[in-house]
Amino acid sequence: MCGILGWINHESDLRANIDVIKNQLKTLSRRGPDESGVFECKHALLAHGRLTVVDPEGGKQPMTKVIGNNKYTIVYNGELYNTEEVRKLLMVRGYAFNTYSDTEVLLVAFIEWKEECLKYINGIYAFAVWNETERLLFLARDPLGVKPLFYTIKNNSLLFSSEIKALLKHPYIEPVVAKEGLLEIFALGPARSLGGGVFKDIKEIPPAHFLLYSHSKTKLVEYWSLEAREHEDDLETTVSKTRELLVDAIERQLVADVPICTFLSGGLDSSAISAISAKYLKRHKRGCLDTYSLEYLENSKYFKKSLYQPDSDDYFVDIMTEFIGSNHQKIVLQNHDLATALIDAVKANDYPGMADIDSSMYLFCKEVRKKHTVALSGECADEIFGGYPWYTNQERFDLSTFPWAQSLDIRKTLIGGIIKDLPIEEYVQEKYLHSVRRVPKLPGETPETAKMRELYYLNIKWFMVTLLNRKDRMSMSNSLEVRVPFADYRIVEYAYNIPREMKLLDGREKGLLRKALVGILPEEIIYRKKSPYPKTHHPTYTDAVQSIMYKILNDKTSPILQLIDVDNVKEFVESKGKSIQKPWFGQLMTGPQVMAYLIQLNTWLKDYNVILDI
Repeated sequence: MCGILGWINHESDLRANIDVIKNQLKTLSRRGPDESGVFECKHALLAHGRLTVVDPEGGKQPMTKVIGNNKYTIVYNGELYNTEEVRKLLMVRGYAFNTYSDTEVLLVAFIEWKEECLKYINGIYAFAVWNETERLLFLARDPLGVKPLFYTIKNNSLLFSSEIKALLKHPYIEPVVAKEGLLEIFALGPARSLGGGVFKDIKEIPPAHFLLYSHSKTKLVEYWSLEAREHEDDLETTVSKTRELLVDAIERQLVADVPICTFLSGGLDSSAISAISAKYLKRHKRGCLDTYSLEYLENSKYFKKSLYQPDSDDYFVDIMTEFIGSNHQKIVLQNHDLATALIDAVKANDYPGMADIDSSMYLFCKEVRKKHTVALSGECADEIFGGYPWYTNQERFDLSTFPWAQSLDIRKTLIGGIIKDLPIEEYVQEKYLHSVRRVPKLPGETPETAKMRELYYLNIKWFMVTLLNRKDRMSMSNSLEVRVPFADYRIVEYAYNIPREMKLLDGREKGLLRKALVGILPEEIIYRKKSPYPKTHHPTYTDAVQSIMYKILNDKTSPILQLIDVDNVKEFVESKGKSIQKPWFGQLMTGPQVMAYLIQLNTWLKDYNVILDI
């Protein structure tokens, strides 16, 4: 994994501006700490920071190839999981390769098939190809949005980057946030609209889209989408295909020239990835799998069962590590560090994020990176196989809004000042209805089936992307590549059309997936109730964020003060967050996490020198 950026201008000679792009590239050093490179020509500057995973010598970037009269240069962030299959297809067409890197395969695939190359590749990616002869730029992002890609078009230039912080280093771009950006933060946050960048002049290539930019046109195209089809497989076949797809996706993602590990919570998803990975490594004589789990100091003393967190993970982690024989390390985080790292998480994310859910992932990845460069993680299974309470709880199922956004009344009480009239409810409803209108359905489906499709679609396009953004930023800010096998587009395509009664087999969340893992996992793991990413319950953490919030509220220069109802927020902080019981977002962001979100918001406004344009 890497960091990429570029500057295209069809009117001016950019070569005198190479210092600008080198300065931008410094902001991406954590994404690409191993080496960097810059390509320059009259109308294009492309830069790349590399995290070396495959082919240390042959995979250097930017990479250029000359075919006939055309000169192509690529900068690429990602990993292809079917490199050798695509290479063989291209060799049949007469191409020769100088390296075994996936970068060269991807570049040649584009040269051969142009935008149609996206139909041949399987992986996670954000990349740019510049055809110097035709003065044409091609930008593309993977189907599920695992890897990020932001851009802006301004002053006859197109600028792009893996992260917003690099774009903000360019002299053309100021950190301006208008009314719509504030609605993203206060109404939807930490989720964001697909394609939105919060900052006024910044957009994001949405998942499953490519952009063509030439002297005469700019075209954004969706190249992959979910399709509604009749599911014709019986239960036994569905279980078998699900298992085959998952095993294949995991094994494809174990390719690397550096050691690989897995994140292991003891839950169904991470346990499946760890078990299949451990078996594969042993079969190929690559040694024992290294696994990592996360815990908070003394958390067991304060853990309380709830609808969202029915049990803690430790017991199940021990079962799994013994079952697969992994080399396991439990990473225990200090609660005070969790509060301090909220700042690091904002800087990694370029926005306020999921509070300590972010900072804990940041600290966790920091520890894992001490020994590993690549990890596999279990995100995305809940979205595609029905793992969340809103899939099985009828009241949540019937909602006519995003099922993870049940806090609009709370959000309205906390905003004030110059945005007290921000139309939060209207904005959320507009985004919800826009998404629902795009849901692929079959004619004549029952209302329940149609509603289930809506839930899957919303989760894949919104909730899942939020979690993938979090995983990418927190891991890559620590120079750790994290792969997510459940985000294989083939699994998502197949699962989208599996009927609700199959997917929720035996009335259980992820019932079908559980059935598919029989024989792969111990029964105790298969039938364990879902428990989400762990959060701290320790009062030390609550005291820490409360203390930070008091300092912010008592500092007249705090930029957040102009955006909140100070009295209501003070009352909330004095209650130590107990006055907010509904999750701010998803399942975990309750009282202390909302305080942490406000801390992150203030940090973002201050450290990014945000200019409000409302």
